[in-house]
Amino acid sequence: MTENDPNAPQAGGAPRDDAQPSQQDATPPRGTPLGAEQQPNPWSAQGAQQPQYPWTSPSAQQAHQQPGSPYGTAVFPVQQPAIPQQRGSGRGKLVAGIAALALVVGGAAGATGGYLAGNSGQGGGSSYNALTQPVPSQQTGNAPAGSVEAVAQKVSPSVVELVVAGSQEQGEGSGFVLSSDGYVLTNNHVVEVAANGGTIQAVFPNGTKAPASIVGRDPTTDIAVVKVQGAKNLTPVELGNSDAMKVGQSVVAFGSPFELAGTVTSGIVSALHRPVRAGGSSGDQTTVMSAIQTDAAINPGNSGGPLVNLGGQVIGINSAIYSPQSSGGFGQQQTQATNAGIGFAIPINQARRTAQEIINTGKATQTYIGANVSDAQSGGAQIQSVQAGSPAGQAGLKGGDVVVKVDDLVINDADGLIAAVRTRAPNDKATFTLSDGRTVQVTLGGQPVQVK
Repeated sequence: MTENDPNAPQAGGAPRDDAQPSQQDATPPRGTPLGAEQQPNPWSAQGAQQPQYPWTSPSAQQAHQQPGSPYGTAVFPVQQPAIPQQRGSGRGKLVAGIAALALVVGGAAGATGGYLAGNSGQGGGSSYNALTQPVPSQQTGNAPAGSVEAVAQKVSPSVVELVVAGSQEQGEGSGFVLSSDGYVLTNNHVVEVAANGGTIQAVFPNGTKAPASIVGRDPTTDIAVVKVQGAKNLTPVELGNSDAMKVGQSVVAFGSPFELAGTVTSGIVSALHRPVRAGGSSGDQTTVMSAIQTDAAINPGNSGGPLVNLGGQVIGINSAIYSPQSSGGFGQQQTQATNAGIGFAIPINQARRTAQEIINTGKATQTYIGANVSDAQSGGAQIQSVQAGSPAGQAGLKGGDVVVKVDDLVINDADGLIAAVRTRAPNDKATFTLSDGRTVQVTLGGQPVQVK
């Protein structure tokens, strides 16, 4: 059993500390049922006891949305609102009401300034007119190494738009090519609506479309691998080392926000080891990931796309965003999550291990210690109960122990401990520091992930 894992019996329960709600308590979306308004997402382990910061679908109507809610970034509703829409002929679609463009024009002051500038040259020789100058030659050189432009040129050919459909819902997200023969890495919440008889279509940057199928998925880490049928000579990405990332380091995000395929945004790593709940299936599985936080713009449709360093190496998978409730204009509340400068990505080192397991066996293995945990009132993760014979039991952990550190990582709450455990691989050894100063070495266990 895993920490607060719904797949395992909850001996003694795992009460959460209601006095200390977490801003990351939530899971990402699944899509919007046809012809129905999506209800608030029930996937939070706290449920109604934790009204702050629930995870809900970015496509859901926000009638019940609490202020300051994080979202997943993949799924759109099947039925669009009855608002006039303008769609381009390509894959990128600009929906009226989602993006509004304003043109600000200067008034009399601007006109006066122009007049004075235009006449300032009288008596002082000929004036300069930009309109009469020759058009500069087109840039033909390579983009400077380490620039966002160079990263975009390197990575864009490997980014895939994924259009998914199930029996009652459909959506759109992103992914990126792992192998030349068609393996693509993405989020579980991007493709899970197509898991039982649905369809997936991969759309490449050159407009090529091909059907794809799910190889395997892991709701507990929000990772999935799909295989593009008949693919050959695709351009794989280069994977980096997420453990080497530093706060303040520049990153570039790729994906298809609001169905605008081929979008590139940039920013920095704004935090590391951020415990975030994202993903889930049918409200009965919870993902806690130790996320990379970034201010690079991530919006609905970016899920599954790569987060890349300036060397063009993938260091994370865009998975979730934090989007506070705000006015959508004309007295209306926003109906979809939008970027607020706080996005979260699954570290590629964790995703790499899971993706390799899925490709090799079709299944994933979850790391666990076999204990129920809750938030400790004084900070840290309190052990509520320990399963006999589990890694936690073998290490000597007991109910009432409070974990405040795993190796050198400070643990502030239960989600922090779960994230720290799941970031590591089965059979890894980790040193737990307890609140009384004792240290305990735990050999982490592994168990197959159950997928519905």
